[in-house]
Amino acid sequence: MSGTPVRKTRSGDGLSRRRFVAGAGAAVGAAAIAGHTATQAQAATAGATAAAIENGVRVPALIIGTGYGGSVTALRLAQAGVDVHMVEMGMAWDTPGSDGKIFANTTTPDQRSFWLRTRTKQPLSQFLGFPLDKDVPKYTGILDAEEFAGITVYQGRGVGGGSLVNGGMAVTPRRENFAGVLPSVDADEMYNTYYPRANAGLGVTNVDQRWWESAPCYQYARVGRKHAQRSGFPFVFVPNVYDWEYMKAEEAGTVPKSALAGEVIYGNNAGKKSLQKTYIAQAKATGKVTISPLHKVTSVTPASGGGYTVAIDQINTSGDTVATKTVTADRVFFAAGSVGTTKLLVRLKATGALPNLNGEVGKGWGDNGNVMCGRANHMWDATGKLQSSMPTAGIDNWAAGGAFAEVAPLPTGIETYASFYLTITNTPHRAEFSWNASTGKVDLNWQTAWKQTSIDMAKTIFDKINSKEGTVYRSDLFGAYKIWGDHLTYHPLGGAVLNKATDNYGRLHGYQGLYVMDGSLIPGNTSVNPFVTITALAERNIEKIIATDL
Repeated sequence: MSGTPVRKTRSGDGLSRRRFVAGAGAAVGAAAIAGHTATQAQAATAGATAAAIENGVRVPALIIGTGYGGSVTALRLAQAGVDVHMVEMGMAWDTPGSDGKIFANTTTPDQRSFWLRTRTKQPLSQFLGFPLDKDVPKYTGILDAEEFAGITVYQGRGVGGGSLVNGGMAVTPRRENFAGVLPSVDADEMYNTYYPRANAGLGVTNVDQRWWESAPCYQYARVGRKHAQRSGFPFVFVPNVYDWEYMKAEEAGTVPKSALAGEVIYGNNAGKKSLQKTYIAQAKATGKVTISPLHKVTSVTPASGGGYTVAIDQINTSGDTVATKTVTADRVFFAAGSVGTTKLLVRLKATGALPNLNGEVGKGWGDNGNVMCGRANHMWDATGKLQSSMPTAGIDNWAAGGAFAEVAPLPTGIETYASFYLTITNTPHRAEFSWNASTGKVDLNWQTAWKQTSIDMAKTIFDKINSKEGTVYRSDLFGAYKIWGDHLTYHPLGGAVLNKATDNYGRLHGYQGLYVMDGSLIPGNTSVNPFVTITALAERNIEKIIATDL
């Protein structure tokens, strides 16, 4: 028989089943499991030193968003001598709360954890039959769980965008898969120039495999390797943006724990090289870049004297509008993420603000084939009480089965005998955003049933492993007796697809001086975790734009 997911504790351990459930944590595409007495820490402020954009000003370049594409754009424009202003609707995340930390711990989510919700919406909704979500004060927290019909999209909110809340897994697609990722882009230039440039800019490095082989915090990954290889699947190491020397010091107990404290989806307080520490830091150091947190762009229209009139709402940490500003920008770069950029463009086209945008705007959106699952191992395949929240490897069955599975952690602080995976699949399904005039909102026509294709592809790996190992799927993570996490994506892509809604360098058709620079350019799938490709594409596009448009 397969080992049970959790072993019964001895009475002397002082740990009941209910207390274990309340305190357990999951991470890296898995999710946080809420503590039953989560501290209501005073959340980090928006950052008093941020220079808010002034009403009525004119700026040479305005960037909407501070994620991967926007950060690359800001740095390269600044290096070319252009004054840049970035507008970010999330917080700066540069000031500690009353607990001394900027970000909340994964196992004890508080108001810092979720974007303008009064109840958490954790990707793992249950554990051992207990519901995990809890009430929290409404606040401009770091993780947005944006709900559409058929799917929930998890996104980072704050200066640094998605880099604040991901697991740092920095994967360049296999070259043989690239034509399916960006068919209009020359692979030679990407693999010879822009992927290396992106990896250098992001601070991507490989884990020390000698250390990895014996590190207790990667026992779960070694178990994942054993099971993959015993079933004949390639197990591949992948780079990350975490500081491995810092993680070694965490293990040695000489620095505060971060990855080894399970920090990931609500922010990482130490070792991860988010964009705040790389591209954004370099951009700000030029003296040419300013950032306005808690500012949300609501309209972009052609200005009578040239350039674009941009309407902006300044919000407080409750999400209320406290000021409305109008500025003029010579050029506007949309970099609010796949969902943010696409929703804004769809609304601007439908309401007449930018009517000349073409009919491709809103189309080609996908979920990168994301599905999650867990497996219950035998008790001789313990995955470890201590688990690093930064993944280092995956199972590659893309060519044969259309699936790449990230071997993910479940850092609960107690032995679970469980293996956990976030799988990226080669799903063909693409959705479309459209304007709903009756509600005044943008809708997405994603169909939950489309996830079955991704489940079938993931099963080409895990059915075989379970058969070989005599194990079973966990059915207590995503709802009662529910095996697959098919309700979400961490990797939204598409909506303003390159060479369709834009030209082949991100220039929006119909308007000179409007550009798309983020994941909405990529048609729904990258075959791996997408942020390195988003960064590399932005490097390629902004180089061309600077050379020809400025």
